[in-house]
Amino acid sequence: MENIRNNPGNGGSPGHDSTNTPGSGSGKPAWMSDPLVKEIPAKKLQFLEELFAQGQGKSQKEMMAYLMPAMKRAKKENLTFTPQEVSAAIAAIKKYSSEEELKKIDKILEKSRQGGK
Repeated sequence: MENIRNNPGNGGSPGHDSTNTPGSGSGKPAWMSDPLVKEIPAKKLQFLEELFAQGQGKSQKEMMAYLMPAMKRAKKENLTFTPQEVSAAIAAIKKYSSEEELKKIDKILEKSRQGGK
């Protein structure tokens, strides 16, 4: 399997460029070290990383179906995200995403604004 962690914009997992960011030796996605998310607690960032990693390769419809149980799990674990945290995380992830990934992210965000219609 191709290593998708080392090349931004390669169609791999969003934000998995670990080549030129602080802490790049840790193997975590570049967006998790981005200054935009520095104020978000590590536990929340880890949840988001798992969410995106497990959502990779899913169609828009599959992703929406996957998000509902994930959000219930977050609630069960008392993980709540402020609008600022959500915006910062999305901005950081988009920063390291390919054009194809950006389109998919935008479609999912649009669907979520419409209530999943």
